Amino acid sequence: MTQILIDNRKFNAEEGETILEVARRNQIDIPTLCHHEALEAVGACRLCTVEITGEDWNGSTKLVSACLYPVEEGLIVQTRSEGVLRLRQTVLDLLMARCPESTVIRDLATQHGQVTEYQQFTDGSKCIMCYLCVRACAKLGCHAISAVNRGTLKEVAPPFHEHAESCVGCGTCATICPTGHIEMVDTAETRTIWKREFEFVTCKVCGEPLITKAYRDYALENRRLPNDYYTVCSACKKSELSGHFARLSL
Repeated sequence: MTQILIDNRKFNAEEGETILEVARRNQIDIPTLCHHEALEAVGACRLCTVEITGEDWNGSTKLVSACLYPVEEGLIVQTRSEGVLRLRQTVLDLLMARCPESTVIRDLATQHGQVTEYQQFTDGSKCIMCYLCVRACAKLGCHAISAVNRGTLKEVAPPFHEHAESCVGCGTCATICPTGHIEMVDTAETRTIWKREFEFVTCKVCGEPLITKAYRDYALENRRLPNDYYTVCSACKKSELSGHFARLSL
């Protein structure tokens, strides 16, 4: 067990934990955009920057990404020092110039005392190039999207901006996107994403959309699941299970 100070409060930390993990476990707010618990941290957005020092550092400090920096005995962390807030404001200035239409970024800018009216330098994009969507898609094994082009033209897209043949319409990329950039439109029968339309499998009990047929087929092939695994939604499964236990208790 390791002990560290965060904002002048002492906390226990497990070996291998990052500053961000300890802070969030103890309800200390450190803003992030590119971080997700299901994916390895990369420190792309820099919003989680904190200031650290140590008892034997002779007063020296440095700014680090909380999502990447591992805890160590005697570490002293400040999450809202003058240097930290100044750097976050600079990051948000750049993000607001790139994505002024993003509600998430505008809210963060407001929270940090930033002006929220900026000249727009992009064509309505809300993408901050955090690559969460690309990494999530790769982790699923689909690799349907990636970063294309260079410089100010860099964006996330399917190969050659055409239909992504390896996309299964799971919607993970749209769900994990922190700014709502990826468009996904669902109806009772279909999902449209990345210029493709996918047909839904519906729950045999309630009839609600359950999963796209393409994702179902992909999951059954790659995860060794029973063929009837995707026939009933989670809510109906829980309802059936509750009813089963209720009957057992009679």
